[in-house]
Amino acid sequence: MNKMPVVFSGHGDPMIALHRDALTEEIGRTGERILKEYGRPQAILSVSAHWYTRGTFVQTAENPRQIYDMYGFPEELYQVRYPVSGCEKLSDRVLALLGSRVAVNDEWGIDHGTWSILVHMFPKADIPVVQLSVDSTGTAADALEIGRKLAALREEGYLIFGSGNVVHNLRLVDWDNPGGTGQAEAFNRYIADAVLAGETDKVVNYESGPEAAYAVPTPEHFLPLIYCLGAADGDSARIFNNVCSLGSMAMTGFVFGER
Repeated sequence: MNKMPVVFSGHGDPMIALHRDALTEEIGRTGERILKEYGRPQAILSVSAHWYTRGTFVQTAENPRQIYDMYGFPEELYQVRYPVSGCEKLSDRVLALLGSRVAVNDEWGIDHGTWSILVHMFPKADIPVVQLSVDSTGTAADALEIGRKLAALREEGYLIFGSGNVVHNLRLVDWDNPGGTGQAEAFNRYIADAVLAGETDKVVNYESGPEAAYAVPTPEHFLPLIYCLGAADGDSARIFNNVCSLGSMAMTGFVFGER
């Protein structure tokens, strides 16, 4: 069985689910490349910034519900359907690999951090999806360790996918700015360079980066990248969608471990 890569993608504005532009086209090409080079994943383990919990949880639902966890957007967004099944085998493997560090929670579902990107990456919605929560009580180093424990899933045909943002300052979003502020660009460049150079310590200790307090005022959108770094287990990265938008967001994504 082909060893699957690991993918992290920025998601930003939930309206990305409806967009057809250069960003979503590149997300689509990433999915097409995975299907062509590796075949269809057995299932996807998704670490979404929007399931932010006290402790680590994994889903076991046979048919997880799609969650529209955003407010005030056009009705068209709430009509987007991404009806994936769960995967009991993957859930069981996560429970086995993480042991006492994880518990089952089926009260959540497939949130927009997951489906707004996967609707472009794998539009057929024919790959089962299981979400893993982001632990708000853990450190970045803890996230890296959990990712490393999950790396074995790649050998079993599972795709590990993280959805968040390298830069995410929702309070300072500028809907009239299609690019990024100097602060967003500086931090995004620092993290992108560190990931591409394999300098994991710089990413884990992101608070030391330029404009870190501006770029990561709260950690939930940044931590999925660190889970992915752990799962990458030292594999090199390819960058995609290396752009900032809405002033204080970065849409940067990485694919780790491509052949």
